[in-house]
Amino acid sequence: MTHPYAPFIARRQRLLDHIQQTGGGVAIIPTAREVVRNRDAHFPFRPDSYFHYLTGFPEPEAVLVLVGGDNPRSILFCREKNEEREIWDGYRWGPEAATAQFGVNEAHAIACFDEEIVELLADQPTIHFAMGHDAAWDKRIIDALGRVREKTRAGITAPGAIADIHAVLDEMRLIKDGFEQDIMRKAAQISAGAHRRAMRASAPDRFEYEIEAELLHAFRSAGSPFPAYSSIVASGPNACVLHYVTNDRRMRDGELLLIDAGCELDGYASDITRTFPVNGTFSGAQRDIYNLVLDAQHAAAEATRPGALWNDPHDAAVAVLAQGMVDLGLLKGSVDEVIEKGDYRRFYMHRTGHWLGMDVHDAGEYKVHGDWRELEPGMVLTIEPGCYIRPADDVPEAFWNIGVRIEDDALVTPEGCELITADAPKTIDDIEALMRDTA
Repeated sequence: MTHPYAPFIARRQRLLDHIQQTGGGVAIIPTAREVVRNRDAHFPFRPDSYFHYLTGFPEPEAVLVLVGGDNPRSILFCREKNEEREIWDGYRWGPEAATAQFGVNEAHAIACFDEEIVELLADQPTIHFAMGHDAAWDKRIIDALGRVREKTRAGITAPGAIADIHAVLDEMRLIKDGFEQDIMRKAAQISAGAHRRAMRASAPDRFEYEIEAELLHAFRSAGSPFPAYSSIVASGPNACVLHYVTNDRRMRDGELLLIDAGCELDGYASDITRTFPVNGTFSGAQRDIYNLVLDAQHAAAEATRPGALWNDPHDAAVAVLAQGMVDLGLLKGSVDEVIEKGDYRRFYMHRTGHWLGMDVHDAGEYKVHGDWRELEPGMVLTIEPGCYIRPADDVPEAFWNIGVRIEDDALVTPEGCELITADAPKTIDDIEALMRDTA
């Protein structure tokens, strides 16, 4: 029978293999801290992404230690069972149950970590740890290293190097295994359903936050604990603000509504943007800009395939957008000039995508040795061209305050890419039909 946490066990083994191949040592990966919201109320706890990737362990106050050398093993430090605290805060696994459930070789009380890590570091060549990300943990590791060095007169050697564990894990996380892909498809389905619900609920004179509430309802009722990021529900001129999250404006007839929202599921993010008319019918100018962005997204998706460079989808989208901006009279000059001079950035000022996974802007470098990275099967990225037109004397008034972004999550496959968020309508006909049938 397969262990329920087999994917996590396999990842730990891959990391241990890397440690062994690079000379050995001890890896230390702590989870996130609980964060106080105000007085004695905390924000909902979310494990550190690197820690969760390797353990699936959901509780705070936990550390994973992987020991290389002659006796390689995985050790989880976590909170002990405590009946009184469980009455107040809920169930705790405790070291004994955690060992069997999460497939680690050993588990110990977190209160013992500072003492035991000194013994575990003895005679090891390298500490594999992410220095510089948490000052308190940096001090804790340096203190432990100092205590090992105090034992040199007893013939014990201390680690002579500290290697960045995140650099290795970033490369591992960049390629999603089948287990991860299944979770991300489910998250995408939940989020696509939320966007359909938002389209059905939108109408003139409703507030943006009312539509945000529809998204949150759809996320939570489908099993997502929370959004993967602060939802953007931006109507009218707010759609031209890239990171607008106030969501408190009353929507007006004739405006567009841009929604950038996605849920998190089992630690993995989804990320969808759809733009549609509040009243359910695109105007002429809105149609022109919307179809331009949709064409740019299609071109970018066509360029997303194994062997393509990371920047190829962006270049494909820019070529379409620049041509459209010239054709619609938003920019003057040839398309080549508009691209070379960067004039298109007046209306399209961001990149066409980013890595997606446990973090919305997920781990992984975009360049390798100074060159754009090649796309490989198993990578997941967003494809999100846009066009944002603020009022200006040299811009036709019909285009003022039109902000459009269309974003899907793309899984690179051996043949090309799979848009796992495609269930969220995005053609004009499909959007108008959905909103018309709701009315």
